[in-house]
Amino acid sequence: MPLSMARKGEMSIIKKVGGRPEVRKFLESLGFVAGGSVTVVSEMGGNIIVNVKESRVAIGKDMANRIMV
Repeated sequence: MPLSMARKGEMSIIKKVGGRPEVRKFLESLGFVAGGSVTVVSEMGGNIIVNVKESRVAIGKDMANRIMV
């Protein structure tokens, strides 16, 4: 399922990062790599705040839809 559908506070394992090569590279530079863990902290106005690699990152819902957990 996409990261945008993950429950708040629940840790998930990233299965796949999709999208165009430049989008995948951008997400991987933020720490979204296959096998990594991610936790949804909150969701506000279409943006999702997640904990990934010991840091908080805010991404848009369109980016979260490209990350499969």
